[in-house]
Amino acid sequence: MREAHAEDARTEARRVISNLLGEERPTAVALIADARAALGEDRTSRCLELALGASLTRRSAELSSIAALVVGVRELGQGWWETERGGKLPAPLEVLHTAAAVEPWTDLTVLEMLAAWIADDAADALWGRPVAEVDLNSWQAEDRILLPARVEPGQRLVVHFDAGGRLDALVTRRPDGELGSNLDFASLRYSKPAEAQWSWGVAAGLGPHRLPGEEPDPYARPVPDDAVRILRGWALRHGATHEQVGESWTSVGDVVAAIERVDWMWRSAEWFGWWRGASALVDDSGYLPHRLEELAAD
Repeated sequence: MREAHAEDARTEARRVISNLLGEERPTAVALIADARAALGEDRTSRCLELALGASLTRRSAELSSIAALVVGVRELGQGWWETERGGKLPAPLEVLHTAAAVEPWTDLTVLEMLAAWIADDAADALWGRPVAEVDLNSWQAEDRILLPARVEPGQRLVVHFDAGGRLDALVTRRPDGELGSNLDFASLRYSKPAEAQWSWGVAAGLGPHRLPGEEPDPYARPVPDDAVRILRGWALRHGATHEQVGESWTSVGDVVAAIERVDWMWRSAEWFGWWRGASALVDDSGYLPHRLEELAAD
């Protein structure tokens, strides 16, 4: 069942990214070509520089953010890069080059921050500025927002819940005569840049995603036999098939491909430990011995 859900997600992601970028099975090569056409050579080169600086297990997320920028600039135009926000925020182009942290996205990488920024701007252009923000970890519908002045029963108000994500709050009159609101979860929607970011990452997967100018190839780095034995053995003991794990792991690229095939996020919670071990191997992390010790004991 979990494997079916994973494949359903990939199928939907391929449909969305095909509509947005014309690639049902997206690749880094195709994305960079799209970026050069939409963003220009200089901005694309800077985006590539940032993506190359990320760990290999983060590379897909960085490329997904570039996909959001490509689709967002197509929607909003090149002027988006130069637009300051009332003197409180720098222009996105300045952020791209300086890598300055900008509220409220300081916990994101530069590319993720710009992707969230353009996803929100595209949502505002489509549906107007939101009147409030809600956390959808709670699905309570009633009276989740503070109503602005001069609203009427039946009026729909745009509410923010995620980068590029919006839904409506329907103003209603309560039995005591006071005005309240009900979130309309059926109205949940995302802007096109946000859709591009999600769908590129799911459709393209973790990789390997080789990028122009990489020498030597980071995916060609050999991996130690003891780590391979522990990680492969654990995966096979806990439900992965030989086809999913692969015939052999001799390089980082083999490990990345295996991580993608086993769909660990759709499995039981104990697989998170396996992901930590596999990602430590891919990223050549100093935590690898500890992660392997945990898995070997299981």
